[in-house]
Amino acid sequence: MEARISPHGTPLLGKVLPHLIAANKAVAESGVPAATQELVKIRASQINGCGACLDMHTKEAVAAGETQHRLLMVAAWREAKAFTEPERAALELTEAGTRLADGSGVPDDVWQNAAKHYDEEQLLALVMLIGVINFFNRMNVMTRQPAGDYQVGMLH
Repeated sequence: MEARISPHGTPLLGKVLPHLIAANKAVAESGVPAATQELVKIRASQINGCGACLDMHTKEAVAAGETQHRLLMVAAWREAKAFTEPERAALELTEAGTRLADGSGVPDDVWQNAAKHYDEEQLLALVMLIGVINFFNRMNVMTRQPAGDYQVGMLH
């Protein structure tokens, strides 16, 4: 697949990207476990069909010690025994926050379930993380960014 446009190296992305990276770094330091953050990014990327982000975040997760089995089970997290209750709550919030256009918003029970496992700062971090990954997913899908070339750490 060929990209429609390559945003990398453009003046506009050069202005916007540092802010998104700074937001992502702040979220990374929020107290939400790193493994949970990668699972959130992977699940949103699956829903949005973003191969470039799936490539990046599955490789980053493996490099950080995530197991292949858990990564393979992300799409079926409801049926999989491989995830903790806090991870399940984060994945459920990710799905609701990513599928806003379906019209149901984020149901109260989904929010309350997440709030059982994460404090307010961590909840806000999850909301921001879901927003940032959805931005990257949309940018990559709209511009048809190819997947498969990502090397661990190349965008840090």
